[in-house]
Amino acid sequence: MQDALMFDPRDTLAADAPTPSGPASTLEASGKREFNKLHKRLRRQVGNAIIDYGMIHEGDRVMVCLSGGKDSYTLLEILRNLQRNAPLAFSLVAVNLDQKQPGFPEHVLPEYLEGIGVEYHILERDTYSVVKEKTPEGKTTCALCSRLRRGSLYGFAEEIGATKVALGHHREDILETLFLNMFFGGSLKAMPPKLLSDDGRNMVIRPLAYCREADIAEFARRMEFPIIPCNLCGSQPNLQRQVVKEMLAEWERTHPGRLESMFKAVTNVAPSQLADRELFDFAGLEEKQARLQADRIDILNE
Repeated sequence: MQDALMFDPRDTLAADAPTPSGPASTLEASGKREFNKLHKRLRRQVGNAIIDYGMIHEGDRVMVCLSGGKDSYTLLEILRNLQRNAPLAFSLVAVNLDQKQPGFPEHVLPEYLEGIGVEYHILERDTYSVVKEKTPEGKTTCALCSRLRRGSLYGFAEEIGATKVALGHHREDILETLFLNMFFGGSLKAMPPKLLSDDGRNMVIRPLAYCREADIAEFARRMEFPIIPCNLCGSQPNLQRQVVKEMLAEWERTHPGRLESMFKAVTNVAPSQLADRELFDFAGLEEKQARLQADRIDILNE
C-alpha cells in the first residue's frame, strides 16, 4: 500500500507564504501578518483534510480542475505550497474545461498558469450548446451542465494518467448540498471529501472540505487571482442553491459558529439515531436485546 501524505501542515513558515501581487504587495506590516495567518489557516485545514481522508499518496498525479473561480485558484495555490514541503512526491496538473460559453476569455488561464510554471491542459468541449439546447426555457442549467462537465473531466483524467481528481468544493458547498438534498431530494447526503466514481475509474478528492468560503474569498482577493465569472449558471435567478446559501449565511450571521457545528455533525453520524434500515438493523434489535440480557445473566451467575 502506498504511504499517505503524512506531514504536519502547521509547520508553515512565513517565507512559504505566496506573495500577493499588485496593490496587495504594498500592505502594511499588520496586513501582511493577517495574510500570513490566513494562508497558514488554509494550509493547515487543507493538510488536515488530506491526512484525515488519505487523499494523496506517494506518486499520485493530481489533476486540479481549474474553473477560473476563487475556489479552484485557491486549491491549486495551497496544493502547490504543500507540495514543496511534503515528505513524498506527487505531481500537479491543472485542467480547465472550456465549455465554449460566449465571451469566455480563453487567454486568462493559459497566461496565469504559464506565469506560475504549472503544467496544464485546456480541454475544449462545447457543452454550452448542449445545455442551452436541452434545457427548457426558464429552467436551471446546473444539473445537466454539472453532469456533462464531470463526464468530460473524468474521461480526460484517465487520458493524462491522473490518479486523483481534485475539486474546489469547500465547507459551505458541502453544507449547501446537504440541505438541498434534504429539502428537495428527500435524502440525507452531502459531498464527501473523498469519493470513488460509480464506475470505479476515478478517485475524486475535495481538499478544501474544511475551509470556510469567507477565508477562500479573502485569500483570492489578496492574491488577486484573475477571476473568470460563470455566466452560464451562476448568474441565474432563484437558484435553489443560492436560496440555501443565503439561509446558511443568515444563520452564521445571527448564530456565529453554527456552520462549524453543522459541519462537525456531517463527520459524526449516529446511524442508530436516524431511520435508514439499510444502515442500521432496527428489525434485529429484539435479538440484540435477548443476547445482551443472556450475557448479563451469565455474568451474574459467574
